[in-house]
Amino acid sequence: MLNKVMLIGNLGRDPEVRSTPSGQAVTTFSVATSRKWKNRDGQQQDETEWYNVEAWGRLAEICGQYLQKGSKVFIEGRGKTDTWDDKETGQKRYKFKVVALEMKMLDSRSSAGSDFDPGQSKGGGDHTPGPPQAAGPDDDDIPF
Repeated sequence: MLNKVMLIGNLGRDPEVRSTPSGQAVTTFSVATSRKWKNRDGQQQDETEWYNVEAWGRLAEICGQYLQKGSKVFIEGRGKTDTWDDKETGQKRYKFKVVALEMKMLDSRSSAGSDFDPGQSKGGGDHTPGPPQAAGPDDDDIPF
């Protein structure tokens, strides 16, 4: 089975960072994606879709520190639906969200307002930038 969500869009609000009782960081924010097309009459049509995103652990800390409203990001994660009973009506309620497993900032450094470029950040590990990697062979040098 596969449960994978990939988004490229802009943050609709500043990330909200909080901690669980055990001290684990969790950050929530919304991402807007949009598409444009022409209808049968040649009129330009726009559609914006909003997604609630949740990041955990080190990825949550990075998102909270370096993202802001308007930031352009790539998010890869899994879809999750929360369910609960409405306290007033007793009806079952549903809310879809994306649990981020990877985040990549797509803004240029100058527009992001930071000299830090975490590049590709994944949840669950230490993502402190390390020393530069040795240069490998160019793709043209690979025989296949």
